[in-house]
Amino acid sequence: MSTAGARRSRIMAVTSGKGGVGKTFVAANLAAALARQGEKVLVLDADLGLANLDVVLNLFPKITLHDVFTGKCTLDEAILPAPGGFSVLLAGSGMVEYSRMTPEVRAQLQKVIAEVAPRFDRVLLDTGAGISDVVLYAVSLADDVLVVATPEPTSMTDAYATIKVLATTQGRREIHLLVNQTRRAGEGRAVRQQLQQVLDRYVSTGLDSPVRLELVGEVPADAAVREAVQRRHLLLDAMPGALAAQAVVAVASRLVAARN
Repeated sequence: MSTAGARRSRIMAVTSGKGGVGKTFVAANLAAALARQGEKVLVLDADLGLANLDVVLNLFPKITLHDVFTGKCTLDEAILPAPGGFSVLLAGSGMVEYSRMTPEVRAQLQKVIAEVAPRFDRVLLDTGAGISDVVLYAVSLADDVLVVATPEPTSMTDAYATIKVLATTQGRREIHLLVNQTRRAGEGRAVRQQLQQVLDRYVSTGLDSPVRLELVGEVPADAAVREAVQRRHLLLDAMPGALAAQAVVAVASRLVAARN
């Protein structure tokens, strides 16, 4: 049962230090898992210039956020049902005007999020990767941040850089971590421990209070993920029994439990 209206929506930015770590896959399948647990969920594609949520969901939108921003359509017209039982607000791709966060785009994005938030239990902002002003502004509008990383050294280095920027520029002290494409049980905990140690040593010492990384789950490397992505299907719909699908469901359960 939806509880929108009974309590304030939670806005969570799903972000990453680098591309290719499965951030949009996580956002889409996490939304489906949260919807199955009774939450009314919206995924907003906040990667305004290089959107690919539509590709992952096999949607061919005629209306995007760009049309809302320019007044060509209403917000209600742009909110679409997605496979998996959640709603989406899709962005356009290849739009150079969204490569920088102008005051106009900033105001439009803030307005859209303020308008949709009361209608949903949870809004997931699927941001771009890295620390551009577009990404950082989208993240600044969220209550919670979920950083997606893999055990690869480059991903861990970029995740650390992202977390450092969020801690020092946005005052973030608690950040959720999801480790994707793990090769063995417990690898997510090891990644979290490594990142936490570096943060303790180089970031938290200069802050008023320490930065704490909370591991919300690890998703194993799974051939089913590649197959689902190539077929443009949600893993939770196509292969709900896959290990990666079960791991995403466990992450959703943890997020729902933390809220109740």
